[in-house]
Amino acid sequence: MMKKFRGFTLVEMLVVLAIIGGLAAIAIPVSRSFIAKSHEAGCLTNLRSLGVALQNHLQEHNNIMPDLLIGRESKDQDVAVLETVLVEFLESPAAFQCPADPTEFAKTGSSYHWNHLQSNRNASDLQFFSVRPDSIPLITDKEAWHLGKTNFLFADLSSSNKNRFVAGN
Repeated sequence: MMKKFRGFTLVEMLVVLAIIGGLAAIAIPVSRSFIAKSHEAGCLTNLRSLGVALQNHLQEHNNIMPDLLIGRESKDQDVAVLETVLVEFLESPAAFQCPADPTEFAKTGSSYHWNHLQSNRNASDLQFFSVRPDSIPLITDKEAWHLGKTNFLFADLSSSNKNRFVAGN
């Protein structure tokens, strides 16, 4: 006796599609969050690399901060900014690109701004309003690319997405 092959019914197919759709609805936001967190971690790593480059610059220049502009509008400008001065202390200019940056690196050569108020200061005599010296931001993201947050490299050469602008000693 031959068995008849029975295919899927319409209801069974709809149930399978609904399950797949539900799983996709859960997976897509979760994967976006994971991607955003990995971009943030990559950016913090870049800031740490820039901190090491800055430390090397300080050692070669008697502990004096570089004289830099906050940034430039285009790669064509030949001015002293992070990406033109600190590049010699880095293995690769890729450290100037935040993984979450969709436009700024391509346009200007860096995803980061320099706190130009610290230019030409002795690293042991930094001042920024009444903020504790170790909490002075030196380098920041140009935009809040990380789920609305901005990453910072502080004067103590630590990096974080939490601001530490605490006044006082």
